[in-house]
Amino acid sequence: MENNIGDRFQQATKYTRENAAFMRTASDPAGRPPISKKYPDSARITLPPPQTGKLLSLDQALHQRKSIRQYTNRPMTVERLSYLIWATTGIQRTEGEFRFRPAPSAGRTYPIETYLAVNNITGIPQGLYHYAIVAHALETLKEGDFSRDVKRAAMGQKICAEAPVVFIWTAIFQRVKYRYHEHSYRYIYLDAGHLAQNFALTATAMGLATCQIGAFYDDEVNGIIGVDGTEESIVYMSVAGTIRHKVRHRENI
Repeated sequence: MENNIGDRFQQATKYTRENAAFMRTASDPAGRPPISKKYPDSARITLPPPQTGKLLSLDQALHQRKSIRQYTNRPMTVERLSYLIWATTGIQRTEGEFRFRPAPSAGRTYPIETYLAVNNITGIPQGLYHYAIVAHALETLKEGDFSRDVKRAAMGQKICAEAPVVFIWTAIFQRVKYRYHEHSYRYIYLDAGHLAQNFALTATAMGLATCQIGAFYDDEVNGIIGVDGTEESIVYMSVAGTIRHKVRHRENI
């Protein structure tokens, strides 16, 4: 069997008793990037405080969650968006200097950044946004209709143009690499999975449909949101909205 890049990665990033001490020791704490990214020159849209309204139970959400690929053109409310973002990656609690989030992260490194392609949210213009975690606000990157661009970059998946919102998650690799070295990439992808599961279960509990997206042209998505693809790059995407052909939609928020 050919020893391809995936096989080499798996073998080269394993913990062993010989390398564990090195791979888990901070090499240069001063080289750690800020824990959250900011766009200080961008216009901000402050989101309403995250409030749950009526939600399905966790057990109900687990039974009902599934990937949906057909959406109506019905807009999502900004209140629903606010809670969905918070439950995915907002500030859950503060202890000393640490701001913890609903999803776990290796060593509190929080490498994942959240960008949104807004197609149809009440009160928010179509466009590309970055989630300012501490402020619980959206930072405007570009206004306009980018649904076709995102759809094309997602290998033509039409849900990226039909759903009210596309979540685009990137990783800032150095946030983890300064501490965990080459093992960091494993942690980064685990972190992204934690966020996506929070997203999927929360959306389901709110009566929304979702679909997770792992197929995309990395450089095209990076270009759309304006990241370099080296220090920061896309790792995952998801959409949320109202399922097509559903006669009665549960109003939770």
